[in-house]
Amino acid sequence: MMSTYVERSTAMRSTEMNWLILVFASLIEIAWSQSIKPTQGFTKPLPTLLCFVLAAAAVYLLSRAMQTLPVGTAYAVFTGIGAVGAIGLGIVVHKDPFSAGRALALAMIVGGIVLARVTNPE
Repeated sequence: MMSTYVERSTAMRSTEMNWLILVFASLIEIAWSQSIKPTQGFTKPLPTLLCFVLAAAAVYLLSRAMQTLPVGTAYAVFTGIGAVGAIGLGIVVHKDPFSAGRALALAMIVGGIVLARVTNPE
């Protein structure tokens, strides 16, 4: 009885840790998305190296998070956070256009991320 409780408790901690790893992977994905343009078509060695390192780090952490999280849920959350971050930075830093349609798209992505998280069976 106690062993089952400990196993469940450990599994829950592991799953929660993997959610944190997934969020961190997503933040690295945002940095990666911003690192692509400075490579100038992968013709600049240092920006290109940084781009590849960030991509590898994001994918590695995503794979670690998928140890206990469903693949579809983890990937959807990963790409959703990455998309929201990339669009947000594009608007704030790069002065990309902002419209009601883009705001609605961002809200729908965030809603999907939240829904994927709260409906995840644990």
